[in-house]
Amino acid sequence: MIQITPAIAVADYELRERFVRASGPGGQNVNKVATAVELRFDVAASSLPSDMKARLAVLAGKRLSDDGVLLIDSRRHRTQAMNREAARARLVELLQKAARRPKRRTPTKPKPAARERRLTSKKLRGGVKQLRGRSRGGDD
Repeated sequence: MIQITPAIAVADYELRERFVRASGPGGQNVNKVATAVELRFDVAASSLPSDMKARLAVLAGKRLSDDGVLLIDSRRHRTQAMNREAARARLVELLQKAARRPKRRTPTKPKPAARERRLTSKKLRGGVKQLRGRSRGGDD
């Protein structure tokens, strides 16, 4: 079990890991050992709350496939274990962000004095712009 919040956890069976060969650090070892990790998490079929799934879909962006599978790729480290930990850490971080509900915005109205200041500045600005116009004299 991977604990996301005190109330939300993801079971290990919901995660699919695939190990592939990676480029980057590792020397000759890089051509022989599959150290890169592709972590797949089926968001659509997961046990997460539906509102969290919707927020996760927005946060995941291109990492979420059309069929609702989140793909996290990790190939930064030399060992499979470290890449696996890094991929899981990134998944947890993404799920924790999705778990936070956005604060509701309380609509407010501008105070009368602020409204008056705005209208006064608009009038002044309009006056300045009107002075920029062509002169209307018949001297042409």
